[in-house]
Amino acid sequence: MMAAGYVQKVVFEHDGVFIRPNGDEDSMEQDVLISGTLRIVDKDGDIMVDYRPLEDTVDISNMQCAGKDSSSVVQWSQGPADRTQQLETQHSYETEWDMVNAVSFKKKPCANGDGTLNHSHERSRWVLTVSISDLRSVTVRTQGWSVLTFKLKDCSTNLPALHFHQGGSREFLDSLRRFALLTECPDDDQCLMVNTPNKALSQSFENLLDDNNFGIIHKLRKDPYVTTLGGFSKVTNYIFDAFRGTEEQHQRPPEEVPDLLGEVIPGLEINQQAEPGFEVITRIDLGVRPQVMRAEPLSMEDWIKHQDLDGSMVRTSQLKQNIFRGGLSHAVRKEAWKFLLGYFPWDSSLEDRKFLQRQKTDEYFRMKLQWKSVSEEQEKRNSRLRDYRSLIEKDVNRTDRTNRFYEGIDNPGLVLLHDILMTYCMYDFDLGYVQGMSDLLSPILYVMENEVDAFWCFVSFMDQVHQNFEEQMQGMKTQLIHLSSLLRLLDVSFWNYLESQDSGFLYFCFRWLLIRFKRELSFQDVLRLWEVMWTALPCQNFHLLICCSILDSEKRKIMEENYGFNEILKHINELSMKLDIEEILQKAEGISLQLRSCKDLPDSITDILGFSAEECGSDLRDAGSPAPPTAPPPVSQRQDTCSNVHGHLRDSSSHNKVAFIS
Repeated sequence: MMAAGYVQKVVFEHDGVFIRPNGDEDSMEQDVLISGTLRIVDKDGDIMVDYRPLEDTVDISNMQCAGKDSSSVVQWSQGPADRTQQLETQHSYETEWDMVNAVSFKKKPCANGDGTLNHSHERSRWVLTVSISDLRSVTVRTQGWSVLTFKLKDCSTNLPALHFHQGGSREFLDSLRRFALLTECPDDDQCLMVNTPNKALSQSFENLLDDNNFGIIHKLRKDPYVTTLGGFSKVTNYIFDAFRGTEEQHQRPPEEVPDLLGEVIPGLEINQQAEPGFEVITRIDLGVRPQVMRAEPLSMEDWIKHQDLDGSMVRTSQLKQNIFRGGLSHAVRKEAWKFLLGYFPWDSSLEDRKFLQRQKTDEYFRMKLQWKSVSEEQEKRNSRLRDYRSLIEKDVNRTDRTNRFYEGIDNPGLVLLHDILMTYCMYDFDLGYVQGMSDLLSPILYVMENEVDAFWCFVSFMDQVHQNFEEQMQGMKTQLIHLSSLLRLLDVSFWNYLESQDSGFLYFCFRWLLIRFKRELSFQDVLRLWEVMWTALPCQNFHLLICCSILDSEKRKIMEENYGFNEILKHINELSMKLDIEEILQKAEGISLQLRSCKDLPDSITDILGFSAEECGSDLRDAGSPAPPTAPPPVSQRQDTCSNVHGHLRDSSSHNKVAFIS
């Protein structure tokens, strides 16, 4: 909708929301209820909560809610004079309405000396319009129906309560969470604090991200809620507000955003749900972190020892432990990866696998024929397929071109990379192709050297990381929350330092998690890391402990050099191709052992890592995981015991989140 220079989009609408004009929300007296429509409206990137009474509502004295700089709600008056409730403020703003309810604002004199406000514009009857950036909190109460009460940042008085007699309050809050982070107030479990993104910083990220940079940008730009927010303000909501306080507490000039973020994809809003109860734990001693030793890669001879006469794999538990301990020699990878990725069942015979491959070959080429047989005329009328092809061609031409398998012009490896990705679009057309997927396919095709096998192994890998690439990107949200919880438990002083530098939200780990360290390690080290992680040992979400391992190795330099926001980003970015994979795996496994042996591990951490209650406090051997050779750490490293004297909260339910009190 175009109006008075505004582009307006209604992103939520619900009828049958009521306001009680007498202002006594606790009274059950059913005197007058004014019915209206509640909307969330996007006006040129400014997200507004808008309430309008129905046209046939009884004519009551005006209520006006206008906004400073087209946002702040600063004035209202309601009801007859003998029961008027005034909102006190230093200034008020007159509202001018046009035919389609577009609103502009101009400053008018401040409140009267007696604290009351001047009444104006009788025709704006009980209209409420407020920018979400000016909301401090929303209180949710239940009295047979849901009642929502808003409070502004610059006023102590509440806005009129909205009564949801016909439901819809949950849907309204879910829609509001698209654009703001709602977190439970520690002092009032009915109150949700409202945090909104820093627009200037979000705009800086948009300027740094273009189609030549790595990311999920194409997918995000097609999200109507992204494109209508002046760039990535919705998407960066999570990155800038998830693990921070309010916007006022954390202002950072946009010029501090480093150019190095060109390949970092901004995050997304957290869809916070109602938080469960918490129990307070005042001290956790994680104990000494054991050192572990890595083994030699599994040889072809050792692999064959785990096959019986019909080709079925035997003693698979021990086999996975050996792979976790040392990885695979390259000669074994082509066969072993098919099992690790689930393309071949571990208990399948050689004949079973031959039959499966014949089936999968037929299925693959049927899907490939679908896009191969699309004519140019058809493709002109299929914008999605056209867009997928364009993105794939662009990414294929810049994926691992220094690797001999993909280097040169008209390389057959590039042709296979392209064809497999196009066929995957037919396999999962809803997801299609998203930038970054070529990074996940490249090592698999390199190892398989076979189009069909590479495709089905890639399908299995995508099944594991599918949520990372979906438009809602729930997988990325969850992983970043979990990683923050783990790091804060392991080293609260380091986490607090990152937080003090506006880096506690760990968004610099986004690329690590999205494509499983593909851009951080050498090609051969990526092969080793992935096959170790595919064993699903020694715990669930082991890749998060890989992140903790890397950060643990870098914390001393970051803290001793007193790195700030800009320097931390630069330092983490420059780690690419300089990491020692064996050292990282040793430390990550040591962290896993350390956490498993902790008797008082918070329930939420055990859920993240998949530990059972019986496993916690036990030796790793007792848990059935690989038993590594261990050695006591040298005295110089015993600060890693992480005896955490900072209190934190243990989640008393299965909700995967830990909140801390520092």
